[in-house]
Amino acid sequence: MVIAITGATGFLGNALLRRLTSQCKVVALVRQQPLEELAGVEYRICGDLSPTQEWGDLLSGVNVVIHTAARVHVMHDCSASAREYSRTNVEGTLNLAQQAANREARRFIFISSIKVNGESTLLDEPFQAADAPKPEDPYGISKMEAELGLYQISKDTSMEVVCIRPPLVYGPGVKGNFLSLLRLLERGFPLPLGAIHNRRSLVALDNLVDLIITCLEHPAAANQSFLVSDDEDLSTTALLQRIGHALDKHARLIPLPPGLLQWGAKLLGKEDVAQRLLGNLQVDISKTKDLLGWEPPISVDEGLKKTAQWYWKQQ
Repeated sequence: MVIAITGATGFLGNALLRRLTSQCKVVALVRQQPLEELAGVEYRICGDLSPTQEWGDLLSGVNVVIHTAARVHVMHDCSASAREYSRTNVEGTLNLAQQAANREARRFIFISSIKVNGESTLLDEPFQAADAPKPEDPYGISKMEAELGLYQISKDTSMEVVCIRPPLVYGPGVKGNFLSLLRLLERGFPLPLGAIHNRRSLVALDNLVDLIITCLEHPAAANQSFLVSDDEDLSTTALLQRIGHALDKHARLIPLPPGLLQWGAKLLGKEDVAQRLLGNLQVDISKTKDLLGWEPPISVDEGLKKTAQWYWKQQ
């Protein structure tokens, strides 16, 4: 089996490369030759993920495409319009998928987002895989539209489609807000988040990679959407405490009332940040476990420990 991975130098794509090279032939579809090449990987240089990209021989011999590349959601990025998200995440994705189908690829695995389901849940009322999509921003809408287009391609061709919707992904190489939390906790900064009783799902990089690999050939995965998590929901307070434990640092958390934090965030125009820290976002992975016979191979604490070990090596 020959597997092609888009976004192969990214956080998720690179982890997939490292896991798959010992199991099968892997083609990394990259925009430019990486400075460090992994042994056993064939690198093929492609252009941007555009609606007019000619994939041609770049997909030669490929049986399965794992599509991790996307225009990603960045908080406070006001420059990205709905059109830009659509051009890359919808039109670019569907162009790639159609050409893969024309090249007789057997399966297309699309890394979507929990934002297809929505931005938040009520406490202990998690998102289900079968829920009607309710995306709220251009990124989430673009992922939903890409999923719909992919399923149409699967109906019109012999290529099977699998869509996976992860929540927050953490692990070695993590960036963004999670990396900022690691730095703050490692440096001992006090955080006013010691009395948050929300519930949020997250997924360790190893667990997400394991599910993707499970979906490469599993017959029950064909033309299905799956939610994924570590199968343990945490409050923001508990997550920070456990990150601190993984770092061998005491998390200095001040127990301010959530209502006061919400009020302060509104004054500062940071409602989106408050939602991520104070709100609930839970996912139910029962379908994933039951249909695929899959269980997350590592726990939250194991995932955090691996992340902390990576973090210390960077210092």
